[in-house]
Amino acid sequence: MKINWKKREHRQGKPFHRCGDMVEAWHQLQNWYQTRLGTALAEHEQALLDETLSNLFGYQLLQVGRINDEDWLTSSRVSQCNVMDFPPKEPLTKTASFQGLPEYLPIQTASMDVIVLPHVLEFSLQPHEILREIERVLIPEGHVAMLIFNPFSIWSFWRLSLGWRRKVPWCGRFLSTTRVKDWLALLGFDVVSIQNYFYRPPLQQKVIMQRLQLLDRVGGRLWPIFGASKLVVAKKRLVTLTPIGPRWSRPKARIGAQPGLVEPFQRKHNERQVHDK
Repeated sequence: MKINWKKREHRQGKPFHRCGDMVEAWHQLQNWYQTRLGTALAEHEQALLDETLSNLFGYQLLQVGRINDEDWLTSSRVSQCNVMDFPPKEPLTKTASFQGLPEYLPIQTASMDVIVLPHVLEFSLQPHEILREIERVLIPEGHVAMLIFNPFSIWSFWRLSLGWRRKVPWCGRFLSTTRVKDWLALLGFDVVSIQNYFYRPPLQQKVIMQRLQLLDRVGGRLWPIFGASKLVVAKKRLVTLTPIGPRWSRPKARIGAQPGLVEPFQRKHNERQVHDK
């Protein structure tokens, strides 16, 4: 089935987002994660990934992109954990396994058991190509864990006021849960879980943010859909083929006019017409 991404996603000729080039936007996102607000969000995301990755198993795990210097894969039970840095740069960082681009993963097809995608889709001009690559390199029944900013949250006001200035992360294309589910379903994924998190306003004052930590505890119960971000875990479907056996020739069943056997209705009908004549 051919998916017309262009028709589905372009609206009145508007671009995907207002951040411009993904390389520049990604550098700005890494800088933003060094702020007090970014650090607080990263701590929350680290805890969620620790809980999620501890329940996913396999031999190969890949994290696409790094948004800070922390190791987000420490809780994983996967044998081999890999981190891909992008954009390519020299020299290669000590914590990275290799370099590449999310749209063109330098990885063999069906070779990864788990993939972690931290806020990559929101700042890419080709989010669909990234998901295609994720589907390609995952083994059947492999998992992808994606961190995605939520367009319907308390952060929406800041996004509307700062997004047009190309301020990261506000200029990114925040993706709704419905749209993410639609994209994943078209590529053969089943959504396992969706968890919204971080219900505090985007403030940089450390004391105020600490006092508002209560919102994170009650937000998931009172207004779960308004979290600033969400963790989406999806599983690649296992496509099974139904074997078609050879068509053996069978002798046709014949019912004759023998005693004790039922004669075909058509034969009786024809004989009755001849007798009437």
